[in-house]
Amino acid sequence: MKSIKLSIVALFIASASFAQTKDTKTVKATAPVAAPAPVAVPAPPPAPKQSVVKWDQEMHDFGDIPKGIPATYEFTFTNNTKETIIITSVKPACGCTAANYTKTPIKPGEKGTVEATFNAASVAPFQKSVTVMTNEGGVESIKTLSFKGKVIETATDADKKTDIKS
Repeated sequence: MKSIKLSIVALFIASASFAQTKDTKTVKATAPVAAPAPVAVPAPPPAPKQSVVKWDQEMHDFGDIPKGIPATYEFTFTNNTKETIIITSVKPACGCTAANYTKTPIKPGEKGTVEATFNAASVAPFQKSVTVMTNEGGVESIKTLSFKGKVIETATDADKKTDIKS
């Protein structure tokens, strides 16, 4: 009985494997094949250009700042273009930095500001940036402002460490 079942399974497998083969016939093409029509690919949006706004300072050095006390610097610029400028967004490079900026339109000759606040939570040197997007002349423009410094341990932090070690 086992041999009959085994024979049926072998026959089934053999017939299934032969059923998968194809007869390949070559056919000559008599008519020329047309090339596919070119597909219109939309152009990528233009990359933001560098801002031409005159910043008073693009890099600020805080120097040594105490741990646990946020440090803030206000970057200022003058609109030296002939058009009104709007700051469309300000993006800090990381979560340890917060930013605030002039949200009203800045007319030619007027000043605008971008305020960056660094949370000095850990003792270490740092260098951070804030990316500012503006619409200058109807085109999105970009400017990166940077700041650096060194977070130092305060006297109270040193006293706490001494107490813990005791």
